[in-house]
Formats: sequence, structure tokens, C-alpha cells
Amino acid sequence: MDTIEYKIYIDDVVRRVETARLRVSGHHIVKTVAVSKYSTSDEVKKLYEIGQRAFGENKVQDLKEKSNELEELPLEWHFIGNLQKNKINNLLDVNPTLFQALDSLELALELQKKLQARDMTLDCLLQINSANEESKHGFTPETAIESYKKIQSECPNIKLKGVMSIGAHSEDKEVVKKSFLTTYAIYKELPDATICSMGMSGDFELAIECGSNMIRLGSLMFNK
Repeated sequence: MDTIEYKIYIDDVVRRVETARLRVSGHHIVKTVAVSKYSTSDEVKKLYEIGQRAFGENKVQDLKEKSNELEELPLEWHFIGNLQKNKINNLLDVNPTLFQALDSLELALELQKKLQARDMTLDCLLQINSANEESKHGFTPETAIESYKKIQSECPNIKLKGVMSIGAHSEDKEVVKKSFLTTYAIYKELPDATICSMGMSGDFELAIECGSNMIRLGSLMFNK
């Protein structure tokens, strides 16, 4: 696919995002993060050239490599994967724009220690396991608000900006919708939260209609 064909393809994705956004409100803004975990730096660059700025990776090593290879470009890097405690320093070396998957109090406390030692801060989202699925990481809906406030008070170098969740793993649209609405209801209860990150290539329109203002699109953005 050449650049012109690719731009036409991406314009169609943008139209779908816009249509879903306008169903909510003309004032509802949605940010798209292009998840580049299965794509090369050249493919990231191609997407950058037609206007995309925010990219997400779910492995620290991949994030480090691509951010180094593309350091001349003004890209916004998001880390969206499960972070092991022994990889925290590697992530902080990159200093991403946003860490979207803060999924436990233990991780928050360890992250706080490392941030404090470096005299730096990191913008983060609290990951919520809104469908209570064993295969997913994150705080349960029942503990999310209390944990969010606890991290705010005990981890000053972690700057919580809102929440992230993955839609329920189900073919039933109503089940997926319920998981998104659960996350959105928590988001609305949180002090000073501005980001509700929900929705991927297969369910982003539903997520937007449920209140998401940040979506994470991988295969759709890279036409894979």
C-alpha cells in the first residue's frame, strides 16, 4: 500500500472515530493511540507522516528500541503492557508520555521508590479489570476508587490521570458494553481524572459511545 492509498485507508478509520464521537457529543474529544507492537519503526514513521503522533508499545524493550530509532520525530510514546517490577528502571529510561497499565498497589509502591530515587514523575492510568476476568490484570471495580486515592496520597511521584481497561472478552455486545460502562462510572467518580482509555480495534466505537476519550488501535491503524 503506497502513501496515498494508506492515507485514504486511515481517513476511513478517522471517519469511524468521528462518527462514534459525534454520537456522544460534538464536544467529546477522542485521542487515538496507534499500538505499534507488531509493526516496525518504518511503519510507525509512515503513520507519523500522515499525521499520527501517539504510539503505544506493550514490551519495554520494544518501546526502548523504537523510541531510540525514531528519536528525531516528536512522537508521544505510551506504555500499555503489563510492567514487571524488574523492568521499571528500563521504562523510566525511556520516560514515556503515559504509562497506561498501573495494575496493582505493589507495582505502584515500587514505581514510586524508583521515581523518587531519580527525582522524576510519571503520568499513569489505573488499569481496571472491569469484567473481573482471571486472564486480565488490573484492580477490581470494587477496589479501584479506594486504590486510586491511596496511590494519589502515598505515591506523590505517580501522577494519576485517569483509568484504562480492556473490554470484556465476549461475543455478546451487551457484556462488553457493561464492562465499558463499569469503567466509565468509576472514572466519573475519580478526583481530577481526565483520561478514560477504553477500546481497541474490534470494539472502539462501542467504547467511545460508553464514554471513552482515548482508544488504542493496533491492527486497524497498521492495516494488519
